[in-house]
Amino acid sequence: MAAFPAVVQSEWTKVRSIRSTVWTLVVTFLIVVAMGFAISLLTKLNYDQFTEHNTAPFDATTTSLAGISLGELAIVVFGVLAVGNEYASGMIRVSLAAVPQRGVLMGAKTAVLGVLAFLVSLVTVFVAFFLGQAALGQYSTGLGEPHVLRAVFGAACYLTLLCLFSIGVTMMLRNQVLSLGILIPFFFLVSPILSIVPKVKDVVRYFPDRAGSAALQVYPTGDHPYGPWTGLLICAAWAAAALLGGYLVLKKRDA
Repeated sequence: MAAFPAVVQSEWTKVRSIRSTVWTLVVTFLIVVAMGFAISLLTKLNYDQFTEHNTAPFDATTTSLAGISLGELAIVVFGVLAVGNEYASGMIRVSLAAVPQRGVLMGAKTAVLGVLAFLVSLVTVFVAFFLGQAALGQYSTGLGEPHVLRAVFGAACYLTLLCLFSIGVTMMLRNQVLSLGILIPFFFLVSPILSIVPKVKDVVRYFPDRAGSAALQVYPTGDHPYGPWTGLLICAAWAAAALLGGYLVLKKRDA
């Protein structure tokens, strides 16, 4: 039986050796930070126009984290490529030959990718927050204000859960092109469009992206019938279900 620490080391080596996965994490950082800074600066320069018709309090935290709306794309691609490349290249056969215990293999892969996604997400959201607050100037907030630290930390958890969800989906589909062809339209077309359709929008609120995004809000907006931590739990349930499905497929099917 392969030792779990040795399998973790092997998975870490795989991630570092694939340029595409490294670059997707770099792109995640750049998108979230740059977009958050730009939107925060624009908000400061046009604060009166942006807040003229808003009845809710101005959310400086969400403004600085606005880049997450595009950063989701990069972190999803990271999860897909980190798994899908192994199937596309045929290296999954070598991995299963070296580690026939499929639960150990998937556990190590999930642990490495999940921890890496969380650490990168954590650094990304805090950098985006501080740069965004600097850009907002007199309209900024601080981590010591109510719910602000929770929102920033929740943003990192949210990105990590989306990555884990994409890992599970890719393990089930065993094809990176198909996985991207499903996940990207789902998160960036299907979910946003259905969220404004009256008869189904109440259901869409429980989709992983819609539920998890509740954690980013400092002030409740009425878009979610649950709190931020409940939203993260719903998103985590989606990720867990996808990973379970991925494990069952890996266990029952040959490479």
